[in-house]
Amino acid sequence: MKALIILVCAVILAAGGFIGGLAYKAHRDQSAGHASTPLSAKRKILYYVDPMHPAYKSDKPGIAPDCGMKLEPVYADNAPGESAGDPGLLNISPEQQRLIGVQYGTAEFTTTSNTFRASGKVAQDETRLARVNPKIQGWIEQVFVDFTGAPVEKGQKLLTIYSPEMLAAEQDYLLALQARKILRTSPVPEASENSDSLLRASRTRLELWDLSPAQLDEIESTGNTIRAITLYAPAGGFVIARNAFPGQKVSPDTQLYEISDLSRVWIIADVFESDAMNVRMGQNAVVSMPYQNGRRLAARVMYIQPQVDPATRTMKLRLEAANPGFQLKPDMFVDVEFQMAAERKLTVPSEAVLDAGLRKTVFVDHGNGHLEPREVEIGERAGDRIEILKGLKPGERIVTSGNFLIDSESQLKQALQGSGEAGQPDHAHPKGHSHD
Repeated sequence: MKALIILVCAVILAAGGFIGGLAYKAHRDQSAGHASTPLSAKRKILYYVDPMHPAYKSDKPGIAPDCGMKLEPVYADNAPGESAGDPGLLNISPEQQRLIGVQYGTAEFTTTSNTFRASGKVAQDETRLARVNPKIQGWIEQVFVDFTGAPVEKGQKLLTIYSPEMLAAEQDYLLALQARKILRTSPVPEASENSDSLLRASRTRLELWDLSPAQLDEIESTGNTIRAITLYAPAGGFVIARNAFPGQKVSPDTQLYEISDLSRVWIIADVFESDAMNVRMGQNAVVSMPYQNGRRLAARVMYIQPQVDPATRTMKLRLEAANPGFQLKPDMFVDVEFQMAAERKLTVPSEAVLDAGLRKTVFVDHGNGHLEPREVEIGERAGDRIEILKGLKPGERIVTSGNFLIDSESQLKQALQGSGEAGQPDHAHPKGHSHD
């Protein structure tokens, strides 16, 4: 009986020890779990990878299908090339940025004035052309301006003409002068008045034949006719055509000289129809001559042709420009630059935009080495800046130098993510997944 009591007590003690050990282990595990919870809670798991094949990724924990190893978590603060909390950002340390020469700029509103160019050709101002024709028939005796291209001034002697018709008119004028002198003392008033009328008619006839007042005064004072009358330049400029030679017979339909005043010239410009809407009457433009070190002269639009050439799809404009020093020569080719109205636009340095055809990308700085590749829509270029129509906000800091290397890093990251997603198992049907 005593032996039975001792056996029962031994069994009770063994069971108590076993239960106590289980309770202690449970308490220890619970304590360890509470101690590790705060650490893991602070770290965000992005995905799980196969430790033997890092390209294989899964969004859930589990066992790698190829090697049977447990998938390991990849935390946001340890993911290479990614920013904590946002897998879409790149993480490039300041040291790496200095090595690849990263520089920054800002998206900001700027006042831009766009320009477009057109080819032009210098022409004579048709309103500054003067033609010299005799008003009588005769023969040229002397020629004072004897070559094409000669510069002349207004009132300068051009040539002398002997005209029997003019000589006869001069003699009639002398007779009218004598008649007035005789009839001035006549007791008949009508005779004096008629002599005055005859004298006025004779003088007017000579004036209409371009005899100058000085020449008429000379005839009146000397009482002699002028054998050869002189023709004078009606305007200053350059002789662009000459048909006057000694001994040549001339008549009123003979054009002796053509004189062009080149102090102002026309520019005939050809503007493409796509730019035609940006041109208006009175608009200012700049004329440049590439062969004269880019010398620039101001011009103004004075005429717009109301039709487009169907062959060249261009519209002709006529501009007027001052010609100091006669630098612009007729038939010379020039460049014409038109400036459009200034506009306020959101722009960035042009080197900040990576142009890959249909896709335009800039890298936006989020601080601490975190860069976001962002697709944008661009507009027109204005100097060294380019307009941003969509994708950026004013004041955002963007990469302007080194973005090609950053873009390579971004594409590598996308390639790795793509290969990882392609290798992920189908969690709904794990047995249907095969892994080579």
